[in-house]
Amino acid sequence: MRLEDYWGIGPKTSERLTEALGTERAVEAIESADVRALVDAGLHRGRATRILRRANGEAGMDVLATGDARSVYDDLLGLAADAALTAHAADRIRVMTPLLDRDAVEERLDRVVAARDAWDGLDDDAREAVAEAFAAYDEADGSDLAAVETAVALREAGLTDGPFADVGALDGDRLRDAADALADVRGSIDPAGDLDGDDIEIAAGADAELDRLREQLAAARDLADSAFDVLETVRDGSLRDFEALEAATVDHVARETGVEPATVRSAAPDEALDAADFVSGTLRDLVGELEAAVDEREAAVAADIRERLGDESGAGEDTAVARAATAVSDAAFLLSLGRFAAENGHVRPALVDDGIAVRGARNPFLGGDVQPVSYGVGSHSLAGEAGVASADAPPTGDRVSVLTGANSGGKTTLLETLCAVALLASMGLPVPADAAEVGTFDRIVFHRRHASFNAGVLESTLKSVVPPLVAEGRTLMLVDEFEAITEPGRAADLLNGLVTLTVDRGALGVYVTHLAEDLSPLPDAARIDGIFAEGLTNDLELRVDYQPRFETVGKSTPEFIVSRLVANAGDRGVRAGFEHLAGAVGEEAVQRTLSDAEWAANDD
Repeated sequence: MRLEDYWGIGPKTSERLTEALGTERAVEAIESADVRALVDAGLHRGRATRILRRANGEAGMDVLATGDARSVYDDLLGLAADAALTAHAADRIRVMTPLLDRDAVEERLDRVVAARDAWDGLDDDAREAVAEAFAAYDEADGSDLAAVETAVALREAGLTDGPFADVGALDGDRLRDAADALADVRGSIDPAGDLDGDDIEIAAGADAELDRLREQLAAARDLADSAFDVLETVRDGSLRDFEALEAATVDHVARETGVEPATVRSAAPDEALDAADFVSGTLRDLVGELEAAVDEREAAVAADIRERLGDESGAGEDTAVARAATAVSDAAFLLSLGRFAAENGHVRPALVDDGIAVRGARNPFLGGDVQPVSYGVGSHSLAGEAGVASADAPPTGDRVSVLTGANSGGKTTLLETLCAVALLASMGLPVPADAAEVGTFDRIVFHRRHASFNAGVLESTLKSVVPPLVAEGRTLMLVDEFEAITEPGRAADLLNGLVTLTVDRGALGVYVTHLAEDLSPLPDAARIDGIFAEGLTNDLELRVDYQPRFETVGKSTPEFIVSRLVANAGDRGVRAGFEHLAGAVGEEAVQRTLSDAEWAANDD
């Protein structure tokens, strides 16, 4: 396959990858989603990630039908990558895409939930040991020795079954032998290399004889680089014949290098033009002999290391090291996802045919003390008794909900939460809720409120939300304050049309609006829910119950906002202006709100 056949790779990028990696290696990197290889070849990490997402999950990327859906997707993978235990695991997480095959989703959920439970099951010391092992693995840039030592640490932590069965299948004794052998190696071993030592860099201290030969070679090279000085030293103005100079040269070189005099003498040339030629020739030939001796010894030590690694043939694929490297990479990926789920209280969603429902859901992008909410559309089993809805049991069977209520009441946050739950489930990942049921969606349309009021924005918005709604397959519509892009009267008409179209197309939808009372009678399969502001805190902050009340129109309750403005106004004239507005929205309600806030403050 040509590099330019992949999405996002043009002639210049293809040329860069070919120059850095070669075509075959570049294709292999793309097919295996190796972000690091593409980044090392000169691509920006974001660009490399986008290329690999399309190369390995193009159909899944089509689930993200709008820019806002893609934004939530990117942010989710960013959060998950932040929990990664290795840089490579983070890269693998960033290129995950929605899965269209239900069996593939279930399989990944099985493995990630098992990894979550395994991480939960570790005590603090074991978690720290595992994290430190992976940190060392990263610091060593994923070296063979680091992979083996990390595999040992995982085994000692008890991570040997379920998603970590490949780690458990490793032979502990062979791992320890491999670790000892790899301690004698600098860098990594080419698993398919020959036994001539060229593919293994033997570390100092691995073999005493090799260390001795290397020291002798280094000393001989130093002398060869300063042959004229050697000649002046051995001549010393007192030698009267050539034989005496030869003997002095042999003695000096043997003394300075630690090489046996007989070996130095054997390296000396039989014929030389003069004293300088004799000294330089002796040193040059001695360096050559020592280089050959070092190469021979390195090959012998390399063969011994391969034998200790269980790879006498050099085939490489089935050594303890190769299997440990693969097992550690996979374990890091799964354990990172499990850690992300465990540390954020994510649960396994039940996969259903049609619907999305959550109980006790939390927006993954909000920190601090967040009020969980329950919500749902479509058919699900999180509802209560037939015809009865409660705060933790959303009604079932409705195709569309119209969500209304207070400003800053969490309506957009709820849409974002549902989008996040749907996307996480589509990737086979646990979701931030106490319970969840999620269908398989061919397209997720998430549209945030865009505060622009012109024909161009209206046209572009309709172009982004209508085509995926009418396409074949299952669509989830999550649309925020459609009225913000056109005049209220016409917005109500368009929104009513979208709700009706959603029902007619068999899609699911949640539409946020302040225009619920202006909508025409909704289809039987649609309902109206509301979020309510309940007053002001003693700090005059708006107090909102973020849990929607089902089949109830929410109120914006402007008296709460005006009450806060009256209370906070420092200028007498400005205060009088806000008090005039209080009369317009209901002075009695404003005064009651201020009294309640003052009473709460005094009570504290």
